[in-house]
Amino acid sequence: MLEAGACALVAAAAIPQTANSSAETGLSPKSEATIRKWYAAWEQKDWQPVDVLLADDFTFTSANNDDHISKSVFKTRCWESQINFIERFDLQRVFGSGNEALVMYVCRTKNGKTFRNVEYIRLREDKLEGIECYFGAQSSFPSAVSTGQR
Repeated sequence: MLEAGACALVAAAAIPQTANSSAETGLSPKSEATIRKWYAAWEQKDWQPVDVLLADDFTFTSANNDDHISKSVFKTRCWESQINFIERFDLQRVFGSGNEALVMYVCRTKNGKTFRNVEYIRLREDKLEGIECYFGAQSSFPSAVSTGQR
């Protein structure tokens, strides 16, 4: 998820399969459902279901020079550059309180690689208002960009 933003995917280290994700303290079932729909929508390879889940003033932030980028920039920089690279997200943990959640996931790529990220998500009225993506160490989880596998 480096150059392409939240979507610039880290693809190198094989991560062992872990237990199913678990909803933990404080998230409403509706908020958890919205978050799960977000990650599942990537599997459809269609922008419309993703777009519907994002607030009009959605922002995305990552350590890849993405500082509160807009929804339209996210679509271009992250979605369009990564959608054909991602197979699916396996959610490991989903927990939070009120309108905030932390999600840890393993992303499975179409070339058989995996990587793990944590995302802090803010929700508003059943839509994602913002995502801040935190990557694993680059030495442990090289990015799709740095390995030339985009």
